[in-house]
Amino acid sequence: MTDHRETATFGGGCFWCIEAALEELSGVESVTSGYAGGHTADPTYREVCTGETGHAEVVQVEYDPDVIAYDDLLEVFFTIHDPTQLNRQGPDVGSQYRSIVLTHDEDQRERAAAYIEALDEEYEDEVVTELEPLETFHRAEEKHQDYFAKNPDDAYCTFHAQPKVEKVRETFEAKLAK
Repeated sequence: MTDHRETATFGGGCFWCIEAALEELSGVESVTSGYAGGHTADPTYREVCTGETGHAEVVQVEYDPDVIAYDDLLEVFFTIHDPTQLNRQGPDVGSQYRSIVLTHDEDQRERAAAYIEALDEEYEDEVVTELEPLETFHRAEEKHQDYFAKNPDDAYCTFHAQPKVEKVRETFEAKLAK
C-alpha cells in the first residue's frame, strides 16, 4: 500500500454496523466511529443519543485510493443502509441515525451528489441522504470503537451488524480484504 491515504465520512444508522461492514473492504486502513454534523462541542454518546446535539453517528474511513475508490465506498455505504428512511435505520430512530455523507473536498461532494441523484432514480421513495461538508469529526468513546469485533455475540450486533457484514461479504466479494 502507498502512503497516500484519503478520508471519507458516512452516517447511516448505528455506527457499529457501518464500521463493521466497511472494515471488510480491501484498501480500508481504518474505520473510526464518531459524531459529526452537530452544534455541540465535544459531544458524548449519551448526549448524541438524546438527539439534541444535532450530531449524527458516523464513521470516518481512512483508505488507500489506489486500492479502493471513493465511488466504491459510496456504493458499499448505500448498499448497507436504506437512504430513504428519514432519521432512522431499522430499530434506531432519531436524527442521530440519519443518512448523511460528509465530504472532505469538492471532488467528494460532486461524486456523492451524482451518486445520490442516480440513486433517487432507483428508489420508489425519495432518497433523504444529507450531503454536507465535514466541519468537525468527534471520535466516539473507546468502548464504541470496533464494537462489533469486540462484541460479536451482543444481541444488537447479531441482529443488525452481522447482516450488514454478511451483505458486504456476499455482494462485494471482489473488494474484500484478504
